[in-house]
Amino acid sequence: MKSSIEISRRKTKKIYIGSVPIGGGAPIVVQSMTNTDTRDWEATVQQIHRLAARGCEIVRIAVPDMEAARQISKIKQHSPIPIIADIHFDHRLAIEAIKAGVDGLRLNPGNIGGREKVKRVVEVASERHVPIRIGVNSGSVEKDILTRYGHPCPEALVESALRHVQILEDLNFNLIKISLKSSSVLDTIAAYRLLSEKTDYPLHLGITEAGIIPRGAVKSAVGLGVLLFMGIGDTIRVSITGPPEDEIPIAYGILRSLGLRQRGVEIISCPTCGRTEIDVIGMTKQVEKVLATVSTPVTVAIMGCVVNGPGEAKEADIGIAGGRGKGILFKKGKVVKKVAENELVPYLLREIEELTGERLQWPER
Repeated sequence: MKSSIEISRRKTKKIYIGSVPIGGGAPIVVQSMTNTDTRDWEATVQQIHRLAARGCEIVRIAVPDMEAARQISKIKQHSPIPIIADIHFDHRLAIEAIKAGVDGLRLNPGNIGGREKVKRVVEVASERHVPIRIGVNSGSVEKDILTRYGHPCPEALVESALRHVQILEDLNFNLIKISLKSSSVLDTIAAYRLLSEKTDYPLHLGITEAGIIPRGAVKSAVGLGVLLFMGIGDTIRVSITGPPEDEIPIAYGILRSLGLRQRGVEIISCPTCGRTEIDVIGMTKQVEKVLATVSTPVTVAIMGCVVNGPGEAKEADIGIAGGRGKGILFKKGKVVKKVAENELVPYLLREIEELTGERLQWPER
């Protein structure tokens, strides 16, 4: 059901990561980061393809040393989505990554080794129009700022970020994106609110070190959801401890719940009760797994009560509801077919294939 509430997004400058627009009213972009060893370029490319299949639109890769930097050209050649190189401390890695074809950098100008080294990076980035994301988190705030504030509070994070911005602006570089991350949801929200009042550069949102699912999903949904509702944020990453592929559906779930993106499947399923006579939980898990790579916006209902299910989920595009040994297939609350219990899921999946035009893969086939 479409809400009458529409979020008014904060206006920011527009930059491009490869062909993907960031800010300036462009759709909020979902990104992630590989956890493979970048030196193993084939494993990294394979993971990038898995991420892209789930809907990841930009991916960041770690570049810990020169050996990893030298693999970037191969990764870039085989990647279906833009690549951002994550750099710490060594400006030579940033330059090598740009020359290898990355679409963006993530670094802190203040820890690259001084103005001259930053200048060299900026010169190469400017020549190739490669944006730089200034990434500040609670563990990277400069000592003098920490001394002044006593701890990495929101004000300290913002001051650190603006200091890095000034370094780049002094070098006439403005292809900038900024992120401020803390493991504290409240500190992250406060920091981004404060930063959004002081600059119009596009902002990348994330709750760092959020933890495993479901804890990481909950913290990300609360923190990112509050900021996005305020109109703050141009790209997002859900950071969980686990396979990065699992971050993507959570990110799109957050965006769908706020009406900001409509990609993929929204599953409505009842919580079950003592009247339930079919395996709603098992069916929902099976359907969700099969539909994980579907990109067409579609709302699917899986309900445990034939009598009330279609009415409770009448806004769903398609759904099933069951009783003992039998069930129904319904569309927009209208029953279209009676089905044996063991055929409910196969019927539903076949109908979703027809509805979306996307071929699904499920074990029963």
